[in-house]
Amino acid sequence: MSRYYNMFVMVTGANPDRFDAVKAAASAEWGFEDWDEFKGTLTASADDTLGGGESEEEFAARLAKAVWTANGGPCEVEVRATYLEDLPYETYVFNASDYERIVTHQGEQKNGQ
Repeated sequence: MSRYYNMFVMVTGANPDRFDAVKAAASAEWGFEDWDEFKGTLTASADDTLGGGESEEEFAARLAKAVWTANGGPCEVEVRATYLEDLPYETYVFNASDYERIVTHQGEQKNGQ
């Protein structure tokens, strides 16, 4: 059974000469496409499915191994896994009875400042 995730990866301390290889290796493991680089740290995120019974932790270890192999040695690999199929959320519903209260209240705040 596949599960839908957003995976964020941050790679710190990789060999700058191997950045392209690191990005390619990570992208081969997950659908990372748009990479950012800031002060030698690489980041990317993408949505995809995790399947075959693989856990988030198993995926993160597999990704770290691919990055380390491409880097030619260790570096810090942080993986943030967000399960997208059952996120907590809040619902806010406004109707005509809320209109005057909200519009008037916001108008009073602006005039009272």
